[in-house]
Amino acid sequence: MNRYPIWKYILILIALVFGALYTAPNFFGESPAVQISSAKSTVKVENSMSERVETVLKQSGLQNTGVFFDFNGAQGSVRARFADVDTQFKAKAALEQALNPDHDNPTYTVAFNLLSNTPKWLQNLRALPMYLGLDLRGGVHFLMQVDTKAVLNKRVQGMQSTIKSVLREKEIRYAGIARDGDAINVRFRDADTRNSAKNVLTSQMQEIAVQESVAADNGEFELKVGLKPEALKNVITEGVKQNITALSKRVNELGVAEPIIQQQGPDRIVVQLPGVQDVARAKEIIGRTATLEVRLLDDSVVGIVDQNTAAPYGSELFKSNRDGEWIVLVKDPVVTGDYITGAALSFDQRQQPAVSVDLNGDGGRKMRDATRTRVGKRMAIVLFEKGKGEVLIAPMIQEELGSRFNITGMGTATAAADLALLLRAGSLAAPMEIIEERTIGPQLGAENIKQGMHSTLYGFIAIAIFMMLYYMLFGFFSVLALGINLLLLVAILSLMQATLTLPGMAAIALALGMAIDANVLINERIREELRAGRTPQKAIEEGFAHAWDTILDSNVTTLIVGLALLIFGSGAIRGFAVVHCLGILTSIFSSVFVSRGVVNFWYGRKKKLASISIGQVWKPQESTDSTPAVK
Repeated sequence: MNRYPIWKYILILIALVFGALYTAPNFFGESPAVQISSAKSTVKVENSMSERVETVLKQSGLQNTGVFFDFNGAQGSVRARFADVDTQFKAKAALEQALNPDHDNPTYTVAFNLLSNTPKWLQNLRALPMYLGLDLRGGVHFLMQVDTKAVLNKRVQGMQSTIKSVLREKEIRYAGIARDGDAINVRFRDADTRNSAKNVLTSQMQEIAVQESVAADNGEFELKVGLKPEALKNVITEGVKQNITALSKRVNELGVAEPIIQQQGPDRIVVQLPGVQDVARAKEIIGRTATLEVRLLDDSVVGIVDQNTAAPYGSELFKSNRDGEWIVLVKDPVVTGDYITGAALSFDQRQQPAVSVDLNGDGGRKMRDATRTRVGKRMAIVLFEKGKGEVLIAPMIQEELGSRFNITGMGTATAAADLALLLRAGSLAAPMEIIEERTIGPQLGAENIKQGMHSTLYGFIAIAIFMMLYYMLFGFFSVLALGINLLLLVAILSLMQATLTLPGMAAIALALGMAIDANVLINERIREELRAGRTPQKAIEEGFAHAWDTILDSNVTTLIVGLALLIFGSGAIRGFAVVHCLGILTSIFSSVFVSRGVVNFWYGRKKKLASISIGQVWKPQESTDSTPAVK
C-alpha cells in the first residue's frame, strides 16, 4: 500500500496554513491614509512620532483606524489610516498645522497615501500585501548612472592631502608628491626616510597599499601609494550608497507611498515613484543639491543671543538643530561640502564617540589658516537645503585644524554616525545622469492589473477543465496541487515584500504551466505502469518514483536559466527571474510532494485496489486480459 508518514501530512498542513496566512493580505484592499515623513535631513522621524500623531488627531476629533511607524532602512515615517477620504483630508490639514508651526519652513511632510486593510494580528506576523510596480499602479521610473570615476577621483584627492598632512605632522621630509592615475607617488632623498614614511603611512592609513621603487631618471627613492582592492571597491560602493541615502531623503517630499530606490549593478540606481505623474517635479526634487558650509562665529556679538538678535552686516543668525541654541555666524564660509572627502564614526582618546573628517588639500589649507588664531573659540557646520540653513553642530576649536580632524563631544555613537552621514550625504557623492525614464498613467496600471488577473484566472480554469476531463480524479488531484502551488508562490512573494510587475505576473502564469507539466509527467508515467501490467498500487508507487527523476532534471535546467537571468539581468528581467525561480521551487514541492500526499490519502489505505480514476489507458492488444481495469 502507498502510505505517507504522519510528519509529511503535518508538513503539507503547515504549508497550507502558511500559504493562506501570507496570501490573505493581498485581498483586504486599501484605505485612505496620510504619511508623515521628514522634510529635512537633520530631522529624523522616530517611533515617538506615532504618539504625537495620535494626540493631534484626538484633539482634532478625528477618528483613525490605526497609526503605524515604518522604518525602511534609510528614513522612518508614520502612517495614519482612516475610514473615508473626507476624514483623510481633514487629518492632513490638522497634522500640517500642528507639526509645522512655520509653514514657510516645514519640518515634516504630510502627504496623502493608501494603507493596506490587513488586520493587526496578520501584520504582527509580517503578513503584508505585495507592492505593486509602476506598470500596475502607475508612476515614474528613472534609471540613473552614477559617475563612479568622480567618486574615485575625490577619494584619491583626499588620500593625497591626507598623506601630506601625516608626513608633515611626523616631520618626515619628502622631495615631491604627485598623482599618477589612481595612485600617489611620493619621492624621498634617501631610503631611510622612505622606510620611515612607509611605516607611518601604513600604520595610520589602513586602506592603502604601498610599493617601493627607485626613480629611473634621478635615482630618488619612491613610494607608490594606492588603495587596496577591497578599499577601492568599498569607495565605489559607499559612493553609490551615499547617493541612495541622499535620494531617499529627497523623495520623502513627494509623499510617495512605497518608493523604490535601490542599487542595480555596480554603478546604477533605480528610482521608482508609484503614483507620481509630474516628471518635472520629480526631476527637480531628485536633482536638487544640498550644501554644507563650515563657518566661524561672529566675535563682535556679545551677550545673550536669541531669535530677536540683529545680526551685524556680513553675518547671519542661525538656530542649532542639536540643542536649539541661537548663534550668529559669519557669512563667508571657511570651507564648503565640496572640500570634504570623507567622514566616519570614530572614537577619541577617551574612547568616546567622535566624527573623523577628511578634507582635500585646499580645504585643509583653508582650515589651518582659519583656525590657527581661533583656538578656544567655536565654529559651526551648517547644512543648507532649499535655501535654508540649519546648524548641525557648533564645536569648540581645541587646536589648529588641518586636512584631518575629529569632532568630539557627540554623546552617543548613533549621534556621531548620523552626523557623519549628513557630512557625507549632504550632497550627492557623485554626479548622476538619467539614462532611462518612463511614465505610466494610473488608468493604464489598473487595466494592466485587470488583464493580468484575468489571464492568470482563465489560464488556471482552462488547465483545470482539461486535466479533469483527461485524467479524471487524478486530474482533480493535479489541479488541487496546482492551486496549492499558486497559494505558496503568492505567499512567499508577499513575505518577501516583493514588488509585483507585469513580467512578474507573466512568470506566475508560466509557473502554473510548468507545474502542471510535472503532473502530466506523473500521470502519464502511472498510465505506462498500468499498461505494463502493474497493479494500481504498484503503478502509483512506480509512477511517482520514475517521474521524479525527469521532473527534477527538467526543473533544475530551467532553474539554471532563471538564476542566470537573476544574476545578469536588470530591471523587469530580474523581477521575472525572481518569480520564475520561486515558481520552480514551489512547483516541485506541490506537484510531487503534495500531489503524492493527496493520492496516498485517497487510495493508499485500500488493500485490494482494483482500479484507479486516471482516464483511458490505451494498452497493447495482446495484454488486454492481464491489464487491470481502470475507469
